[in-house]
Amino acid sequence: MTHQKVHNASSIPIDGFSNVRITSIWTFLMSVQWSEPWLIGLLTFHTICLGSTLLTCRFYRVQICQFLLMVAMVYSAEYLNELAANYWRSFSNFQYFDSTGMFISLVYSIPLLFNTIIIVIVWVYRTFSTMTELKTLQLKRRALREGRKKIE
Repeated sequence: MTHQKVHNASSIPIDGFSNVRITSIWTFLMSVQWSEPWLIGLLTFHTICLGSTLLTCRFYRVQICQFLLMVAMVYSAEYLNELAANYWRSFSNFQYFDSTGMFISLVYSIPLLFNTIIIVIVWVYRTFSTMTELKTLQLKRRALREGRKKIE
C-alpha cells in the first residue's frame, strides 16, 4: 500500500501583506514588505558588510576580526529573533519573526555567512599562493646549490 501525502491547502500559511500562499522561499521573500525602514537599513548593512569584505581582502588581521564578528552575529541570530518577536510592533508593520527563525535566517544570517565564505575563500587562495611561492623558492635554491656543486 502506498502512502500518498495529502496536501491540505489550509495548512499552508497565507501572507498578511500580499494574501499569497507561502509555498517556497521565493514566495516568502516576495511577501516581505521591503520598503520598511528597518529592512532598508538591514539591506544597507549587508551591502556595507560585503563592500568591507571585498575591500579588506589584502588586510589579513582586519579580515580575522571581521570574520569573528560576523560569526558572532550569526551565532546571536536566535537571540535576536526572540527579541524581535517580542518587540516587532515598535519597528515593523508585520510579525516576520517566527519560532523556526526562517525569516531571520534568510535576511540576516545567510548574507553574513556568504561574507564569511568569501573571507575563507580569500584565505585559502592566499595560503595556496604562499605555498606556491615557497615551493618555487625551494626549487630555485636547490637548482642554485646543484649548479654550485657542478662548478666545484
